[in-house]
Amino acid sequence: MAALKRPCAFPPIIELRVANKLKGALKRGLTNLTKNGDEQIATEKFSWDPSITKLVPMLSFPFDLRLKCDEFYLKFFYTSLFTLALPLIILRLIWRGFRAPAYFKRWPERFGFNPALTFSKPVIWIHAVSVGEVEATRPLIKSLQTDYPEHQLLITTMTPTGSARVTAIYSDSVSHCYLPYDIPFAIDRFLASCKPQFGIIMETEIWPNLLTRCAQKNIKLVLANARMSERSYKGYQRVASLTKEALQALTLIAAQGQQDRQRFVELGADVKKVHAIGNLKYEISLPASLKEQAEVMRSMWDSHRPVWIVASSHEGEEEIALNASRKVRSQFPNLLLIIVPRHPERFDRVSALSQRAGFKTLRRSEHRPCPADVQVFVVDTMGELPLFYAASDVAFVGGSLVAHGGHNLLEPAALGRAVITGPHYFNFQEITNQFIQAQAAIEVTDTTELAETVIDLLQNSQKRADMGEAGLKLIVNSQGASMRLSNLIKHHITHV
Repeated sequence: MAALKRPCAFPPIIELRVANKLKGALKRGLTNLTKNGDEQIATEKFSWDPSITKLVPMLSFPFDLRLKCDEFYLKFFYTSLFTLALPLIILRLIWRGFRAPAYFKRWPERFGFNPALTFSKPVIWIHAVSVGEVEATRPLIKSLQTDYPEHQLLITTMTPTGSARVTAIYSDSVSHCYLPYDIPFAIDRFLASCKPQFGIIMETEIWPNLLTRCAQKNIKLVLANARMSERSYKGYQRVASLTKEALQALTLIAAQGQQDRQRFVELGADVKKVHAIGNLKYEISLPASLKEQAEVMRSMWDSHRPVWIVASSHEGEEEIALNASRKVRSQFPNLLLIIVPRHPERFDRVSALSQRAGFKTLRRSEHRPCPADVQVFVVDTMGELPLFYAASDVAFVGGSLVAHGGHNLLEPAALGRAVITGPHYFNFQEITNQFIQAQAAIEVTDTTELAETVIDLLQNSQKRADMGEAGLKLIVNSQGASMRLSNLIKHHITHV
């Protein structure tokens, strides 16, 4: 066969990259990447020979084009599907609004309209989807306000509870709005209105259009306190090219642990941009007066009364806790069970569930004393969870007896409380494993184990104290992530 004529010269690095891609394709038996009758060449070169790079001048343009096609069509499909789903999204907002009226408000912000926001200073934008992520921003915001005093901080959230928490923690020291949906026109309008010099996205909010739009506008982005559970990792693998494009739009990924870092790299992030810095949530700081307030509260309940809290509970977990409490009461008849549902729209249902189960129930919003005959206390207010952790003897952290993925157990641990978790904590895998290994937390799998563990801890004050001390020690030894993140931001964000 006649030698192929080189129509133009290509830089060696391009030839090498395309040749390596072609090599992988050939090894998988894909011989249809060549054209013009040259399948025979590909077949004959199946045992790799560097001379196959002679095909590069002919293949480079169509081959590169084909590599981009999958990404283009997948992103186009994603955006189209998101846009077509807008009526369903609006219906969901209405449905949630009947349970939590705040969802009826501020709809324009969800589409990028923010007429109330004005910025007189350069903007640094931080996105924290809901309450847990907003709490994790505390050390970050403090650091940013110190390092960039001439800038205005804008915090975006996705939920009304997250929005309320921003106001409660930061008041007027930061600006706030909802992050718009991941649709190009809404993202463009949002970015045009606030013009952030750089952005910081908390944990794992990987929105393809948002990330790529920021990259196109030269807005540097940091994915901070980033985590990647095994379940999320498998999900992102199903849309590998779209995930890779989004991750490569990020300037910096500050992962919580080495396992998170490795998963981000495997999904296509630039290994040089991914760092394992620890978890910002270890930088927890609770008011010194919290324990004093809790002691006053307990004195109103009877300070000798055993108190067990079930916090951040999800559908199905309250029923398990109520059933377990029956067995606990066989040993501790005066037990007070505190239930704090994760979502406000479930407050009424949880209270009704407790009453139907035959328990004397009191709600926090009733603002009445808690007499000795009250068996279940439902906390149906926002922002008071740390106070009730401090007023408890044993804390169960919800979202873990059902397959939700668990919640942050650092708050009760920071208060020296004995912590219990269910088996489903994949969203907080590394932290929870560390606490279990340090004997600062106990894992249970069902109603019986939960009841037996609570009984054991209530009977053994020294064991509770030892678990609390182990948790506090682990927190202190794991701090420092905020300083490492601050240094990385200064290093990677060079235009501020």
